[in-house]
Amino acid sequence: MRLDYITIFPEYFAPLNASLVGKAIDSGILATGVHDLRQYTHDVHRSVDDTPFGGGAGMVMKPEPWGEALDAIVGPDSQSQTQGERTVLIIPTPSGIRFTQQVAAELADYDHLVFACGRYEGIDARVPQYARTLVEVRELSLGDYVLNGGEVAALAMTEAIVRLLPGVIGNPASLAEESHSEELAGLLEYPLYTKPASWRGMDVPDILLSGHHAKIAQWRRDKAEELTRDRRPDLVPSSD
Repeated sequence: MRLDYITIFPEYFAPLNASLVGKAIDSGILATGVHDLRQYTHDVHRSVDDTPFGGGAGMVMKPEPWGEALDAIVGPDSQSQTQGERTVLIIPTPSGIRFTQQVAAELADYDHLVFACGRYEGIDARVPQYARTLVEVRELSLGDYVLNGGEVAALAMTEAIVRLLPGVIGNPASLAEESHSEELAGLLEYPLYTKPASWRGMDVPDILLSGHHAKIAQWRRDKAEELTRDRRPDLVPSSD
């Protein structure tokens, strides 16, 4: 898989070289490219924003540099595009569709992901409209809050997607029973414990020390449902 990031803050993406994402790059599972949007400007100030039509506070990212960046990265003559590969442009935005584990799994099947990291009040609305003439576009939101820009969201989505690629996680079984996984039917993960069995007056539940796998599985399922009802009742399946 190849990941490209378009941003006015390329230094934000230094963490790509750390942890499992960095190892995936080193092993050849993943290739990345970080592109400074200002490289696609032509004025002395390298301007990427201007005042909004219709008035209002803040600034809007101009379409011209975005258009040139998209042409260079996903356009018909782009060197980073391979014929027949599945490419999607991801625009992190609080007005997008909610990014979920299911969406992460869908995106993990693509060959090429491009993240368009907006700033200020956002990107001129004609940019995603134009991008759809080149590639598939998904406008995605991490949650019901606003960040200063799309870089943090792009990194969070990257981790969620990349860890699903074959060969990235050392033990693929560890992906099975975790929060929002299919194996847990979308529930939150049950509480986890490790050695020592007793710590600062708190003991590991006896059932986990019993060696009775069926009972342990049932306990974990019950705790997952209990935790989900308490913290995320919207995720609990309806009984209707």
